[in-house]
Amino acid sequence: MEKLIYLVWTGADRAANEALALHQLAPDLLGLEPPQLSMNVADPAGDFALPLPPPTDDPAPELEVTLWLDTLDHRWPYEERLAELDARVAGYLVTESIPTEYGQSRWSGPRDWPDGQRSPGVLMLTLLERPERMTYQAWVDHWYGVQSPVSTAMQPRTRYVRNAVVRPLTGGAPPYEGIVEEAWPSRAHVEDPMLFYLADGDEDLLARNMTAMLDSVTGFLDLDRIRSTAMSEHLLKTWWPSRG
Repeated sequence: MEKLIYLVWTGADRAANEALALHQLAPDLLGLEPPQLSMNVADPAGDFALPLPPPTDDPAPELEVTLWLDTLDHRWPYEERLAELDARVAGYLVTESIPTEYGQSRWSGPRDWPDGQRSPGVLMLTLLERPERMTYQAWVDHWYGVQSPVSTAMQPRTRYVRNAVVRPLTGGAPPYEGIVEEAWPSRAHVEDPMLFYLADGDEDLLARNMTAMLDSVTGFLDLDRIRSTAMSEHLLKTWWPSRG
């Protein structure tokens, strides 16, 4: 199996983007019978304030389409349908690791909702570029060995998916080397620093946690090159069914 991610810049507002993604694109892609399909959608339900909003002149994508296929050689019907959107599309072959799955933290029980139903909470999609100052090995070592443990220790994530880019699949794709999906219990857990950094009302702890996070992030990323999007998660077809 190979995992493919397509980022789509629709340029649509959240309501129109939701209709486009879930009512037009999703049925067509499901009709192609992929082994697994999910979408993260910038829709009204996933609208929340980001810790680091993207600049207005370089917006983040409004849609992420994730496919699992037996081989990427079978991707062409999917790419043809995406091309019909008349939108900017960037595709990537990735390797996936999931340090935190639903039910593995105290902020979420195991998944108990069916395919096709919006996941609880909210999701933040973050796109990572490797700074020129770092080798790939040093960069990925910091991401996996430093940043992931630091953020896991001090943030209330319900699910954390790391996608390391193997190579782009479409021409002109931005040079992202990491695609991160982080699910949170609610928008308040992202918008309220006390909740986001698990400071529990303690201003000194908040300052320490924020400093530790900033030190870790700037140790392998340039802040002005990080792109994040506020979204909702839609698991449309999975091989790990809910327990509901």
